Amino acid sequence: MRTARILTAATAAALLLAACGDNDGGTTGDEDAAIAVSASDTACDVAEGESAAGTVTFTIANKGSKVTEFYVYADGDRVMGEVENIAPGLSRELIVELAAGTYETACKPGMIGKGIRNGFTVTGSSTPLTEDAKLAQATTDYQRYVKSQTGALIDKTTEFVTAVKAGKVDQAKALFPVARTYWERIEPVAEIFGDLDPAIDGREGDQEEGQEFTGFHRIEKDLWTTGDISQDGPVADKLLVDVQKIVDLANSTTLSPLQLANGAKELLDEVATGKITGEEDRYSHTDLWDFAANVEGSQAAVSALRPALEEKDAALVTTLDERFASVEAALEKHRDGDGWKPHTALTEADLKTLSDEINALAEPISRIAALVASGK
Repeated sequence: MRTARILTAATAAALLLAACGDNDGGTTGDEDAAIAVSASDTACDVAEGESAAGTVTFTIANKGSKVTEFYVYADGDRVMGEVENIAPGLSRELIVELAAGTYETACKPGMIGKGIRNGFTVTGSSTPLTEDAKLAQATTDYQRYVKSQTGALIDKTTEFVTAVKAGKVDQAKALFPVARTYWERIEPVAEIFGDLDPAIDGREGDQEEGQEFTGFHRIEKDLWTTGDISQDGPVADKLLVDVQKIVDLANSTTLSPLQLANGAKELLDEVATGKITGEEDRYSHTDLWDFAANVEGSQAAVSALRPALEEKDAALVTTLDERFASVEAALEKHRDGDGWKPHTALTEADLKTLSDEINALAEPISRIAALVASGK
Protein backbone atom coordinates (compact mmCIF):
# COMPACT_ATOMS: atom_id res chain seq x y z
CA MET A 1 0.00 0.00 0.00
CA ARG A 2 2.69 2.41 -1.05
CA THR A 3 2.61 5.76 -2.80
CA ALA A 4 4.30 5.70 -6.21
CA ARG A 5 7.45 7.80 -6.36
CA ILE A 6 9.98 8.85 -8.99
CA LEU A 7 12.62 6.15 -9.17
CA THR A 8 16.36 6.49 -9.58
CA ALA A 9 18.19 4.33 -12.10
CA ALA A 10 19.14 1.89 -9.37
CA THR A 11 15.53 1.74 -8.19
CA ALA A 12 14.25 1.14 -11.69
CA ALA A 13 16.57 -1.83 -11.99
CA ALA A 14 15.28 -3.15 -8.70
CA LEU A 15 11.70 -2.77 -9.84
CA LEU A 16 12.34 -5.25 -12.63
CA LEU A 17 11.97 -8.05 -10.10
CA ALA A 18 8.28 -7.21 -9.90
CA ALA A 19 7.90 -8.57 -13.40
CA CYS A 20 10.64 -11.18 -13.23
CA GLY A 21 9.25 -14.62 -13.91
CA ASP A 22 5.65 -13.50 -14.10
CA ASN A 23 5.63 -13.00 -17.85
CA ASP A 24 8.13 -15.71 -18.70
CA GLY A 25 7.82 -19.08 -17.09
CA GLY A 26 5.98 -17.90 -14.00
CA THR A 27 2.52 -18.79 -15.23
CA THR A 28 0.45 -21.83 -14.51
CA GLY A 29 0.83 -23.06 -18.05
CA ASP A 30 -2.93 -22.74 -18.59
CA GLU A 31 -3.34 -19.13 -19.65
CA ASP A 32 -6.78 -19.81 -21.15
CA ALA A 33 -8.05 -20.46 -17.62
CA ALA A 34 -6.65 -17.21 -16.27
CA ILE A 35 -8.94 -14.25 -15.68
CA ALA A 36 -7.62 -11.14 -17.41
CA VAL A 37 -7.57 -7.87 -15.50
CA SER A 38 -7.04 -4.61 -17.38
CA ALA A 39 -5.93 -1.96 -14.89
CA SER A 40 -5.68 1.72 -15.68
CA ASP A 41 -5.62 4.97 -13.72
CA THR A 42 -9.41 5.07 -13.71
CA ALA A 43 -10.63 1.51 -14.28
CA CYS A 44 -10.23 -2.07 -13.13
CA ASP A 45 -11.80 -4.29 -15.77
CA VAL A 46 -11.97 -7.91 -14.62
CA ALA A 47 -12.93 -10.19 -17.50
CA GLU A 48 -14.97 -12.55 -15.35
CA GLY A 49 -17.05 -11.79 -12.28
CA GLU A 50 -17.21 -15.36 -11.04
CA SER A 51 -15.22 -18.56 -10.88
CA ALA A 52 -15.42 -22.11 -9.67
CA ALA A 53 -13.96 -22.81 -6.24
CA GLY A 54 -10.32 -23.80 -6.02
CA THR A 55 -7.25 -22.10 -7.38
CA VAL A 56 -8.03 -18.99 -9.39
CA THR A 57 -5.49 -17.23 -11.58
CA PHE A 58 -5.63 -13.53 -12.45
CA THR A 59 -3.33 -11.91 -15.01
CA ILE A 60 -3.14 -8.18 -14.37
CA ALA A 61 -1.98 -5.80 -17.11
CA ASN A 62 -1.28 -2.23 -16.04
CA LYS A 63 -2.34 -0.04 -18.96
CA GLY A 64 -2.30 3.17 -16.95
CA SER A 65 0.38 5.72 -16.16
CA LYS A 66 0.62 5.01 -12.43
CA VAL A 67 2.11 2.09 -10.54
CA THR A 68 -0.80 -0.04 -9.38
CA GLU A 69 -1.71 -2.97 -7.14
CA PHE A 70 -4.29 -5.75 -7.38
CA TYR A 71 -6.09 -7.36 -4.45
CA VAL A 72 -8.65 -10.06 -3.80
CA TYR A 73 -10.59 -9.32 -0.62
CA ALA A 74 -12.87 -11.48 1.51
CA ASP A 75 -15.35 -10.03 4.02
CA GLY A 76 -13.90 -7.35 6.26
CA ASP A 77 -11.22 -6.54 3.69
CA ARG A 78 -9.25 -9.62 4.61
CA VAL A 79 -6.63 -10.01 1.90
CA MET A 80 -6.79 -13.37 0.15
CA GLY A 81 -4.07 -12.42 -2.34
CA GLU A 82 -2.30 -9.35 -3.62
CA VAL A 83 0.22 -8.13 -6.14
CA GLU A 84 1.94 -4.83 -5.41
CA ASN A 85 4.10 -2.52 -7.50
CA ILE A 86 2.83 -3.31 -10.99
CA ALA A 87 4.60 -0.69 -13.08
CA PRO A 88 2.94 0.88 -16.15
CA GLY A 89 3.16 -1.41 -19.15
CA LEU A 90 3.88 -4.53 -17.11
CA SER A 91 1.77 -7.61 -16.40
CA ARG A 92 1.72 -9.71 -13.27
CA GLU A 93 0.04 -12.94 -12.26
CA LEU A 94 -1.75 -13.78 -9.01
CA ILE A 95 -2.86 -17.29 -8.06
CA VAL A 96 -5.19 -17.58 -5.08
CA GLU A 97 -7.16 -20.38 -3.48
CA LEU A 98 -10.80 -19.40 -2.96
CA ALA A 99 -13.65 -21.30 -1.36
CA ALA A 100 -17.28 -20.67 -2.34
CA GLY A 101 -18.43 -17.21 -1.31
CA THR A 102 -18.44 -13.56 -2.24
CA TYR A 103 -15.27 -11.52 -2.66
CA GLU A 104 -14.10 -8.22 -4.08
CA THR A 105 -11.31 -7.51 -6.51
CA ALA A 106 -9.56 -4.16 -6.41
CA CYS A 107 -7.03 -2.22 -8.46
CA LYS A 108 -5.21 0.59 -6.68
CA PRO A 109 -3.71 3.11 -9.11
CA GLY A 110 -1.04 5.05 -7.28
CA MET A 111 -1.08 2.26 -4.66
CA ILE A 112 -3.30 4.23 -2.27
CA GLY A 113 -6.90 4.25 -1.10
CA LYS A 114 -9.57 1.58 -1.16
CA GLY A 115 -9.11 1.00 -4.86
CA ILE A 116 -11.46 0.49 -7.78
CA ARG A 117 -13.56 -2.49 -6.71
CA ASN A 118 -15.66 -5.17 -8.35
CA GLY A 119 -17.69 -7.98 -6.87
CA PHE A 120 -16.43 -11.50 -7.47
CA THR A 121 -18.39 -14.69 -6.78
CA VAL A 122 -16.97 -18.17 -6.25
CA THR A 123 -19.29 -21.17 -6.49
CA GLY A 124 -19.14 -24.90 -6.04
CA SER A 125 -16.59 -26.85 -4.08
CA SER A 126 -13.08 -28.13 -4.53
CA THR A 127 -10.49 -30.21 -2.79
CA PRO A 128 -8.34 -27.84 -0.72
CA LEU A 129 -4.62 -27.81 -1.38
CA THR A 130 -4.07 -28.84 2.24
CA GLU A 131 -5.40 -32.29 1.36
CA ASP A 132 -1.80 -32.76 0.33
CA ALA A 133 -0.16 -33.76 3.60
CA LYS A 134 3.07 -31.90 2.85
CA LEU A 135 1.23 -28.68 2.06
CA ALA A 136 -0.85 -29.06 5.20
CA GLN A 137 2.33 -29.49 7.22
CA ALA A 138 3.77 -26.38 5.54
CA THR A 139 0.93 -24.24 6.89
CA THR A 140 1.42 -25.68 10.37
CA ASP A 141 5.17 -25.14 10.30
CA TYR A 142 4.82 -21.56 9.09
CA GLN A 143 2.25 -20.81 11.78
CA ARG A 144 4.79 -21.98 14.35
CA TYR A 145 7.31 -19.56 12.85
CA VAL A 146 4.81 -16.70 12.97
CA LYS A 147 4.14 -17.31 16.65
CA SER A 148 7.84 -17.21 17.41
CA GLN A 149 8.14 -13.86 15.66
CA THR A 150 4.99 -12.29 17.12
CA GLY A 151 6.17 -13.04 20.65
CA ALA A 152 9.39 -11.13 20.01
CA LEU A 153 7.51 -8.41 18.12
CA ILE A 154 5.28 -7.53 21.05
CA ASP A 155 8.19 -7.68 23.50
CA LYS A 156 10.47 -5.40 21.48
CA THR A 157 7.67 -3.02 20.50
CA THR A 158 6.80 -2.69 24.19
CA GLU A 159 10.42 -1.83 24.96
CA PHE A 160 10.46 0.69 22.11
CA VAL A 161 7.22 2.34 23.23
CA THR A 162 8.43 2.48 26.84
CA ALA A 163 11.62 4.26 25.75
CA VAL A 164 9.67 6.72 23.60
CA LYS A 165 7.28 7.60 26.42
CA ALA A 166 10.20 8.03 28.81
CA GLY A 167 11.86 10.43 26.38
CA LYS A 168 14.93 8.21 26.01
CA VAL A 169 15.85 9.17 22.47
CA ASP A 170 19.07 7.15 22.11
CA GLN A 171 17.47 4.01 23.53
CA ALA A 172 14.42 4.42 21.28
CA LYS A 173 16.68 4.86 18.24
CA ALA A 174 18.53 1.64 19.09
CA LEU A 175 15.28 -0.30 19.57
CA PHE A 176 13.52 1.01 16.44
CA PRO A 177 15.16 -1.32 13.87
CA VAL A 178 15.15 -4.26 16.28
CA ALA A 179 11.40 -4.13 16.84
CA ARG A 180 10.79 -3.67 13.13
CA THR A 181 12.83 -6.77 12.31
CA TYR A 182 10.09 -9.00 13.71
CA TRP A 183 7.41 -6.99 11.94
CA GLU A 184 9.13 -7.21 8.57
CA ARG A 185 9.59 -10.98 8.84
CA ILE A 186 5.85 -11.63 9.10
CA GLU A 187 4.46 -9.02 6.70
CA PRO A 188 2.64 -11.64 4.55
CA VAL A 189 0.31 -12.33 7.47
CA ALA A 190 0.42 -8.81 8.95
CA GLU A 191 -0.84 -7.26 5.70
CA ILE A 192 -3.97 -9.41 5.60
CA PHE A 193 -5.93 -7.46 8.16
CA GLY A 194 -7.36 -4.30 6.61
CA ASP A 195 -6.17 -0.96 7.92
CA LEU A 196 -3.83 -2.26 10.63
CA ASP A 197 -0.83 -2.49 8.33
CA PRO A 198 -0.91 1.16 7.17
CA ALA A 199 -1.60 2.31 10.73
CA ILE A 200 1.50 0.50 11.95
CA ASP A 201 3.83 0.73 8.96
CA GLY A 202 2.53 3.50 6.71
CA ARG A 203 5.13 6.01 5.56
CA GLU A 204 4.50 9.72 5.45
CA GLY A 205 2.48 10.51 2.33
CA ASP A 206 0.94 7.04 2.08
CA GLN A 207 -2.18 8.01 4.01
CA GLU A 208 -5.62 8.34 2.46
CA GLU A 209 -7.42 11.66 2.76
CA GLY A 210 -8.35 12.16 6.40
CA GLN A 211 -6.13 9.34 7.62
CA GLU A 212 -3.61 10.22 10.32
CA PHE A 213 0.11 9.51 9.98
CA THR A 214 0.82 7.08 12.84
CA GLY A 215 2.94 4.07 13.67
CA PHE A 216 6.62 3.27 13.51
CA HIS A 217 7.49 5.81 10.83
CA ARG A 218 5.75 8.73 12.56
CA ILE A 219 7.95 8.14 15.62
CA GLU A 220 10.97 7.51 13.40
CA LYS A 221 10.55 10.95 11.86
CA ASP A 222 10.51 12.67 15.24
CA LEU A 223 13.47 10.66 16.55
CA TRP A 224 15.78 11.42 13.65
CA THR A 225 14.66 14.86 12.46
CA THR A 226 14.10 16.86 15.65
CA GLY A 227 14.86 14.43 18.45
CA ASP A 228 11.74 15.75 20.19
CA ILE A 229 9.45 12.86 21.16
CA SER A 230 7.79 14.65 24.05
CA GLN A 231 4.43 14.64 22.25
CA ASP A 232 4.67 11.08 20.90
CA GLY A 233 3.16 9.25 23.87
CA PRO A 234 -0.30 8.84 22.29
CA VAL A 235 1.26 7.72 18.98
CA ALA A 236 3.38 5.17 20.84
CA ASP A 237 0.38 3.90 22.81
CA LYS A 238 -1.62 3.46 19.60
CA LEU A 239 1.28 1.65 17.97
CA LEU A 240 1.42 -0.86 20.80
CA VAL A 241 -2.35 -1.41 20.72
CA ASP A 242 -2.28 -1.95 16.95
CA VAL A 243 0.69 -4.31 17.15
CA GLN A 244 -1.09 -6.34 19.83
CA LYS A 245 -4.12 -6.62 17.53
CA ILE A 246 -1.91 -7.90 14.73
CA VAL A 247 -0.22 -10.36 17.07
CA ASP A 248 -3.58 -11.75 18.25
CA LEU A 249 -4.92 -12.03 14.70
CA ALA A 250 -1.72 -13.51 13.28
CA ASN A 251 -1.52 -16.13 16.02
CA SER A 252 -5.05 -17.29 15.27
CA THR A 253 -4.71 -17.30 11.47
CA THR A 254 -3.27 -20.08 9.34
CA LEU A 255 -2.20 -19.02 5.87
CA SER A 256 -2.99 -21.23 2.90
CA PRO A 257 -0.14 -22.83 0.92
CA LEU A 258 -0.66 -20.29 -1.86
CA GLN A 259 -0.53 -17.41 0.63
CA LEU A 260 2.84 -18.74 1.75
CA ALA A 261 4.06 -18.92 -1.85
CA ASN A 262 2.76 -15.46 -2.73
CA GLY A 263 4.07 -14.04 0.55
CA ALA A 264 7.59 -15.24 -0.15
CA LYS A 265 7.54 -13.25 -3.41
CA GLU A 266 5.84 -10.20 -1.87
CA LEU A 267 8.62 -9.88 0.69
CA LEU A 268 11.20 -9.65 -2.09
CA ASP A 269 9.07 -7.01 -3.81
CA GLU A 270 9.18 -5.11 -0.51
CA VAL A 271 12.98 -5.25 -0.61
CA ALA A 272 13.17 -3.98 -4.18
CA THR A 273 10.69 -1.14 -3.92
CA GLY A 274 11.38 0.09 -0.40
CA LYS A 275 14.56 -1.17 1.19
CA ILE A 276 17.09 -0.98 -1.63
CA THR A 277 15.75 2.43 -2.60
CA GLY A 278 15.94 3.87 0.92
CA GLU A 279 12.24 4.79 0.82
CA GLU A 280 11.23 2.63 3.79
CA ASP A 281 13.26 4.15 6.63
CA ARG A 282 13.91 7.53 5.08
CA TYR A 283 14.78 9.27 8.36
CA SER A 284 16.75 6.61 10.24
CA HIS A 285 18.29 4.95 7.14
CA THR A 286 17.96 1.58 8.87
CA ASP A 287 16.67 0.00 5.64
CA LEU A 288 19.15 -2.88 5.65
CA TRP A 289 17.64 -4.18 8.89
CA ASP A 290 14.33 -4.42 7.06
CA PHE A 291 16.04 -5.86 3.97
CA ALA A 292 17.53 -8.70 6.01
CA ALA A 293 14.23 -9.33 7.81
CA ASN A 294 12.24 -9.50 4.57
CA VAL A 295 14.69 -12.01 3.10
CA GLU A 296 14.56 -14.08 6.30
CA GLY A 297 10.77 -14.02 6.23
CA SER A 298 10.72 -15.09 2.59
CA GLN A 299 13.11 -17.92 3.37
CA ALA A 300 10.91 -19.05 6.28
CA ALA A 301 7.89 -19.34 3.98
CA VAL A 302 9.92 -21.27 1.41
CA SER A 303 11.36 -23.52 4.12
CA ALA A 304 7.87 -24.40 5.28
CA LEU A 305 6.97 -25.40 1.72
CA ARG A 306 10.27 -27.18 1.14
CA PRO A 307 9.13 -30.83 1.54
CA ALA A 308 6.31 -30.28 -0.95
CA LEU A 309 8.58 -28.40 -3.35
CA GLU A 310 11.26 -31.10 -3.22
CA GLU A 311 8.65 -33.62 -4.29
CA LYS A 312 7.43 -31.42 -7.14
CA ASP A 313 10.70 -29.88 -8.39
CA ALA A 314 13.89 -30.76 -6.55
CA ALA A 315 16.00 -28.72 -8.97
CA LEU A 316 14.05 -25.58 -8.08
CA VAL A 317 14.77 -26.15 -4.40
CA THR A 318 18.48 -26.41 -5.14
CA THR A 319 18.33 -23.16 -7.10
CA LEU A 320 16.47 -21.43 -4.26
CA ASP A 321 19.07 -22.57 -1.75
CA GLU A 322 21.86 -21.20 -3.92
CA ARG A 323 20.12 -17.87 -4.55
CA PHE A 324 19.24 -17.32 -0.89
CA ALA A 325 22.86 -18.05 0.07
CA SER A 326 24.08 -15.59 -2.55
CA VAL A 327 21.78 -12.81 -1.28
CA GLU A 328 22.90 -13.44 2.29
CA ALA A 329 26.56 -13.28 1.28
CA ALA A 330 26.05 -9.99 -0.55
CA LEU A 331 24.19 -8.48 2.38
CA GLU A 332 26.72 -9.73 4.93
CA LYS A 333 29.33 -7.38 3.46
CA HIS A 334 27.35 -4.51 4.97
CA ARG A 335 27.02 -5.83 8.49
CA ASP A 336 27.91 -3.51 11.36
CA GLY A 337 28.30 -5.35 14.65
CA ASP A 338 25.01 -7.05 15.49
CA GLY A 339 23.18 -4.91 12.95
CA TRP A 340 23.66 -3.26 9.57
CA LYS A 341 25.25 -0.19 8.06
CA PRO A 342 22.96 2.75 7.31
CA HIS A 343 21.56 2.91 3.81
CA THR A 344 23.47 6.16 3.25
CA ALA A 345 26.79 4.31 3.68
CA LEU A 346 26.17 2.19 0.57
CA THR A 347 27.37 3.26 -2.86
CA GLU A 348 25.34 3.03 -6.05
CA ALA A 349 27.47 0.00 -6.95
CA ASP A 350 26.61 -1.63 -3.61
CA LEU A 351 22.91 -1.04 -4.19
CA LYS A 352 23.07 -2.38 -7.73
CA THR A 353 24.76 -5.55 -6.50
CA LEU A 354 22.03 -6.08 -3.92
CA SER A 355 19.37 -5.31 -6.52
CA ASP A 356 20.85 -7.86 -8.93
CA GLU A 357 20.94 -10.50 -6.20
CA ILE A 358 17.29 -9.90 -5.31
CA ASN A 359 16.29 -10.06 -8.96
CA ALA A 360 18.10 -13.38 -9.33
CA LEU A 361 16.27 -14.78 -6.31
CA ALA A 362 12.89 -13.36 -7.36
CA GLU A 363 12.80 -15.39 -10.58
CA PRO A 364 12.74 -18.88 -8.99
CA ILE A 365 10.56 -17.58 -6.13
CA SER A 366 8.00 -16.46 -8.73
CA ARG A 367 7.61 -20.09 -9.86
CA ILE A 368 6.52 -21.43 -6.48
CA ALA A 369 2.85 -20.40 -6.54
CA ALA A 370 2.10 -22.13 -9.85
CA LEU A 371 3.93 -25.22 -8.63
CA VAL A 372 1.92 -25.31 -5.40
CA ALA A 373 -1.33 -24.78 -7.29
CA SER A 374 -0.56 -27.46 -9.87
CA GLY A 375 -1.22 -30.39 -7.56
CA LYS A 376 1.51 -32.28 -9.41
